Amino acid sequence: MSSPFIPKRIVVTAYPKMPQAFTEAEAMSAFLKDKGMDVPVGSLYDEELRKRVKDGEFDMLIAVGGDGSVLRAGHLCAPSNVPILGVNLGRLGFLIQIDRKEWRGYFDRLFSGEAWIENRMMLRAEHIRAGEKIGASLALNEVVVGRGQYLRPVRLSTFVDGRELISYVADGLIAATATGSTAYALAAGGPILPPELRNILLVPIAPHLSVDRAVVLSEGATVGIVIKSENAVFSVDGQPPTPIMEDDRVNVTAADVTAQFVRFGNPGYFYRNVTMHINENSSGVPQ
Repeated sequence: MSSPFIPKRIVVTAYPKMPQAFTEAEAMSAFLKDKGMDVPVGSLYDEELRKRVKDGEFDMLIAVGGDGSVLRAGHLCAPSNVPILGVNLGRLGFLIQIDRKEWRGYFDRLFSGEAWIENRMMLRAEHIRAGEKIGASLALNEVVVGRGQYLRPVRLSTFVDGRELISYVADGLIAATATGSTAYALAAGGPILPPELRNILLVPIAPHLSVDRAVVLSEGATVGIVIKSENAVFSVDGQPPTPIMEDDRVNVTAADVTAQFVRFGNPGYFYRNVTMHINENSSGVPQ
């Protein structure tokens, strides 16, 4: 475990589609103000606030919302090395350790030096057409290449470090981080990886007479996904899909930036969190 983390310049962001998120965020700012800190509050999508984060004005961002809010915060904060503390108002919260009823106690623990920083690998996805890069994105969870609006499966050839690995006929292929192993990859039948791993996980979606097993690649692997069908798309962390043409290529590598999360207690929190959510879901308890 790394040395204790005590922030001095904090910003609180709220997911704009959750009115209660702003209520909680304002309460957090007031709580921290009582401790002598001037803590701005705003929407996670507020451009002025985002610019201040990118300019390195803060040493911690509190994201109030759900897992989606933390994903968006990861994209914003990782390039500026700003750690994220998530407070869960959503349904699942695989990425979040703190519930809305618990944050006051955790904030006290934060300033008592009980927090530590967890580093999680991100992916970089490059869209290549005829040898030219036409786009690049960061992903904390996964990069998905799959069928578009038509129900036909797509044909995909995968390459690892320049060598062909597997050809798939499937609804799609997920290239996930360890963080993403509990997201779409898990729903597609992939394994759960510990969050500190820096491997890339390949999981096919509904493969048709193709290899149906997940493949865990070594750290530092470069994955190339070549599209051999029409009407395919790719998407990063659940964002709106980008159309891709036959013979386009999506290259996936470990990104040169890392998402940082503020954690408390033993690193074993991850397994307790995962098993709690899976047990709740399987028992039919409302989320």
